[in-house]
Amino acid sequence: MRIAIDLSPLLYGTGVSKYTEFLINSLLEIDHNNNYVLFGGSLRRYKELIEKTNKYRTNAEVKILSYPPALADFVWNVLHKFPVERLIGDIDVLHTSDWTEPPSKAFKVTTVHDLYHFKFPKMVHPKILDVHRRKMKWVFCETNRIIVPSISTKEDLISMGARKDLIRVIPEAPLLPIVSNEEIEMVKKKYQLREDYIYCNGVTTRKNTLNIIKAFNLSKYGKELKLVLTGRSVGIEIKDERNIRLLGHIESDRELAAICAGSKGLVYPSLYEGFGLPIVEAFNLSIPVVTSNLGSMKEVAGDAAILVDPYDVNSIADGIEKMLSTPKTLITKGLKRVKDFSWAKTAEETLKVYNEANEK
Repeated sequence: MRIAIDLSPLLYGTGVSKYTEFLINSLLEIDHNNNYVLFGGSLRRYKELIEKTNKYRTNAEVKILSYPPALADFVWNVLHKFPVERLIGDIDVLHTSDWTEPPSKAFKVTTVHDLYHFKFPKMVHPKILDVHRRKMKWVFCETNRIIVPSISTKEDLISMGARKDLIRVIPEAPLLPIVSNEEIEMVKKKYQLREDYIYCNGVTTRKNTLNIIKAFNLSKYGKELKLVLTGRSVGIEIKDERNIRLLGHIESDRELAAICAGSKGLVYPSLYEGFGLPIVEAFNLSIPVVTSNLGSMKEVAGDAAILVDPYDVNSIADGIEKMLSTPKTLITKGLKRVKDFSWAKTAEETLKVYNEANEK
């Protein structure tokens, strides 16, 4: 088969970017029977996209085109004209990104990572929300298979009108690398993390940052440890305090892994996630976790994390105390749990979905 994958998201430094990269890497490693066409487009960052995709040219056909995302949205999501075959030739399978849904005669597959835009529309820029609405309209009309990372996201999709029989649940896997103790100490020194701390990934309303800070201060560890937060602040304003450190966006995956691995635990009682990747990454880095007792987070964590009510500050505070009082037990459970998630397994299950094209 000739399989086309939209790799445009590689540019954006998001979780979808990493998913796209790791999935393609793993597919090319395990699949030597099919031919892959990796295509994408950008105008301002055209050269950057070429540089990011040069590594694939020995194992796949790469087509990088000069068009802005806004034009792709208009032509493919609004007008829904110009079949993708006119750009990349005939294909058997088309796996789309989370931005556009081009017309195609091929067996169409798309990955829906989460439905955050639809569940919390007031937290999303109206233009971004409109793009996702337009894309999802075509997904529901035309897509042959929809890949989701969790049963929770599958149920959300069904509630929106998607056909249950078209959805395939394929979990994702850790993205952050394992780092040495030496790297951890170097990164701690760079960011002046001199004292013990617990770690929080994300500074947004959805990540429940304000409740996390309240709960941390309420817990008995609020005066003994620091709370270290990474990520750009979106929609809320937080300032450094005596026991709160804001590190902002961390560009390097190795540095982010070192910050997480150097902590006493991950505090992740998010209000909503399509999968909850930081949970399995913390497991993989031998860090105990407290997370939400709902949705995909409960599903992904299993019995390997402390589960709390994200809307209850007292519950989060109690969870932090339990996590820090039984770290070794949680770390052991987490290392066992994370064995259920690997990119090789994700690629194998995705390839099975592609092969469903032969069953039409």
